[in-house]
Amino acid sequence: MRYRVVAFDFDGTLADTFPFFVKVFNTLADAHGFRRVGKDEAESLRGKDAREVMKHVGLPLWKFPRVALQFKTMMAAEIEGITLFDGIADMLQTLHAHGVVLAIVSSNAESNVRRVLGPQAALISHYACGAALLGKRQHLRELLRHGPWRSSEMLYVGDELRDAEAARSEDVAFGAVAWGYTRFDALQAVGPQASFARVADIVAACTGPDTPDTQSGL
Repeated sequence: MRYRVVAFDFDGTLADTFPFFVKVFNTLADAHGFRRVGKDEAESLRGKDAREVMKHVGLPLWKFPRVALQFKTMMAAEIEGITLFDGIADMLQTLHAHGVVLAIVSSNAESNVRRVLGPQAALISHYACGAALLGKRQHLRELLRHGPWRSSEMLYVGDELRDAEAARSEDVAFGAVAWGYTRFDALQAVGPQASFARVADIVAACTGPDTPDTQSGL
């Protein structure tokens, strides 16, 4: 088995929350005093990391926790409209059947994550949710301490540059997905250990035999 533990980001990786994010962004901007963005501008921001986006719209770091809390609350109120990407449920079931330990490392609320996952929530062994803007590194570190596995046996699958940064900081392999918030070319530019154009590609990468290519960077 290639990886004993696979941790997933939630928003934009497992769940299709980008349309909701675009929908509520300007409401949050008005409520917290940062700049609105148009739809075309929102698309261009998908090539930037979270700190660059915050700087672009004039959102100071100290305001972020309040903005994030309201975002999670708004999502909870409309959670029935949030769905998993096609193929995610089958992918999680297959990995679990192969004995892969599954985890969620997300800045979203655990209650939101569980509700969207539905029956698949029971497949997740570890939830590390509610991370601060730059708090995913700490969650990955705690996950490494939690079980009898090395960093080389873990993969963190995500769709943001901060996901790649957190994984790199803890010497964990990063798997970039093509369908999330950040443009795939921007994720590719940071040198992920794995790249997934389709959800189905995750299973092969996570359960296949060790090879020199898959171990690069570890």
